[in-house]
Amino acid sequence: MNIHEKYIKRCIELAKNGLGKTYPNPMVGSVIVLNDSIIGEGWHQKAGEPHAEVNAINSVKDKTLLSKATIYVSLEPCSHYGKTPPCANLIVEKGIKNVVIGSIDTNSVVSGRGVKHLIANGCNVIVGVLEDKCKELNKRFFTFHSKKRPYIILKWAETSDGYIDKLRDENTKNSPNWISNSFSQQYVHKMRSDEQAILVGTTTALNDNPSLNLRSWVGINPIRIVLDRTLKIPENYNLYDESVQTIVFTEKQINNSINKNVYFEIVNFNENLIEQICTILFNYEIQSIIIEGGSKTLQSFINKNLWDEAFVFEGGIAFKTGLKAPKIIKAPISIQKISTDALKIYKN
Repeated sequence: MNIHEKYIKRCIELAKNGLGKTYPNPMVGSVIVLNDSIIGEGWHQKAGEPHAEVNAINSVKDKTLLSKATIYVSLEPCSHYGKTPPCANLIVEKGIKNVVIGSIDTNSVVSGRGVKHLIANGCNVIVGVLEDKCKELNKRFFTFHSKKRPYIILKWAETSDGYIDKLRDENTKNSPNWISNSFSQQYVHKMRSDEQAILVGTTTALNDNPSLNLRSWVGINPIRIVLDRTLKIPENYNLYDESVQTIVFTEKQINNSINKNVYFEIVNFNENLIEQICTILFNYEIQSIIIEGGSKTLQSFINKNLWDEAFVFEGGIAFKTGLKAPKIIKAPISIQKISTDALKIYKN
């Protein structure tokens, strides 16, 4: 590993501190180095707050050292005025002449312009250090801007004999049939804290009455999204408790002002439903989403090939009969053990 890779790696480590907190902005880390020693570092902590480069520069005690130093940043510095001033301008103003960048920003507002501004003002700029790792860091952000849809993560738990749920009747609704163990359930809440939204279908909402919030992890509750074609879900269910922003996809016309913090989107369930959902979520600026169920909803995303990752928790129990789990026709990239459960991870 050369010196530039060493410090871009540190930028990536810093950037990860912002996971789940920077939407709609990307995660970015920055370090400032002089004579192979870090004299300042920072990361973007929250949208609307200072960017990584600003925090790194502000952390340098002796600002006279900046003109001799190199600034490393995992993503191209911005060159436009948004909620904060341009970072490329700040780098130039502070007299930093050496700039090393992990990856170019694919957002059309920024892409390449930050680099051009730096070069035009006499900076020595190196681009593409650990580029693949920097792109992986912001896979949600890059997917959102390049594919005009959220980064889609599928998640479900299945029994050892391939079932996602027991067959339900009126006496077995309103609570889940747990398949995974408590450690896996905590892992799922950590996943929820990392993503911007979470989606379930009507059957899952009716059977489990889920809250779709964080209870076993600290973080920001994801936006709740539910498919409810004919508005079957009762208003006293948890999804309508108004505690978290909730979007309901339906074919029924309804006044959006009836429920505070609940928004209704009219879609055609008979034609390109998954594509319609992705377009509307893009318009909401939702960069990532976990699809948590049920089996039909998950399989719909699989069949349309509109997914990026899948996390399948296989529990140690068997139902022998019930609702079959979705199927992905490819091998997992890894299988991990979470106590008695097996976690299979897939990449599309």
